[in-house]
Amino acid sequence: MDAPRSPRRSAPFFLGLLAILAALPLGYFLFLHQPPAPPPAPVVEAPPPVAPPPVAPPENRPMALELKEIRGTVEVRRGDGEWRAASVGEALQPSDAVRTREGAYAVIIGGEAVEVRMEAGAEVSVEVLTHSLTRFLLNNGMTTARVDTGSGQTFEMKAAGSDAEARSEGGTFTMNNNGAGTVSLATLKGEVAFSGQRKVVIVRAGQQSIIRPGRAPAEPTPIPTSLLLKVNWPAHPRRKVVVSGQTDPGNQVRVGGRLVPTDEAGRFSQVLPLQEGQNSVQVQAVSVGGLRQEEARDFNLDTTPPSVKVDPGIWDDPGAKAQ
Repeated sequence: MDAPRSPRRSAPFFLGLLAILAALPLGYFLFLHQPPAPPPAPVVEAPPPVAPPPVAPPENRPMALELKEIRGTVEVRRGDGEWRAASVGEALQPSDAVRTREGAYAVIIGGEAVEVRMEAGAEVSVEVLTHSLTRFLLNNGMTTARVDTGSGQTFEMKAAGSDAEARSEGGTFTMNNNGAGTVSLATLKGEVAFSGQRKVVIVRAGQQSIIRPGRAPAEPTPIPTSLLLKVNWPAHPRRKVVVSGQTDPGNQVRVGGRLVPTDEAGRFSQVLPLQEGQNSVQVQAVSVGGLRQEEARDFNLDTTPPSVKVDPGIWDDPGAKAQ
């Protein structure tokens, strides 16, 4: 039978056991204990979204017109006012009118979008000016209008004394109004809607059309390469002579530098005074297609009565000689 252990030999065992038992809480805390979850972050409410400031729509300003170029005698009229001399850079408003005298020339512009070139003897009135529409009234004479493609502008040219109207959103065209219902148009670039008597034709580049009094526009035809000009010259020079003739309908005619009216058939007649001595008379026809034809004639006007030579011997008394 084994002898019982002595207390001295059992002491290390108990001391080790106590150390293990004492280390258990520390090990649990170090290795098994989960740290408490961090407290939830405070909820911060986001400020309400701020609406962006309203964007103002683009301002639709009306087209601004001005006289860009003037040559010779050019006049302007405000509304129902009096005609007065125009000046370069002068602004034009609806109801204003511009006219060019003989030998004169004027250019009206609307920014980069619209340009109107007035030949001598032309008169136009401004009817409408908005951010998208410019409308002129061609009272008489010949003008060339250009509207830039992509500018957002529509350009209209109406003819006084007729219901003829040209409309383009991009192109260049020449229009002539004889003031008596005959209106001709030629398109140089782009295309133009030409209307009258409830009919519309599309006149494309290189084509022309004509509206006669009370009629619809003729079907577009190619711009001719020549034009007719026939002049009936007076047989004998006098203080006043009649120069007449015929050209293609819709052409513009000048006799002695003066713009003369033509009828719907292109006939013209003009009384022209002659000065004593040598006179050079020119007749010129111009088409909307840009063609020109000219004839000239020289006249020598001499109204001095012929001198009469009297022989003084016829007054002698034959009887007196006989004595």
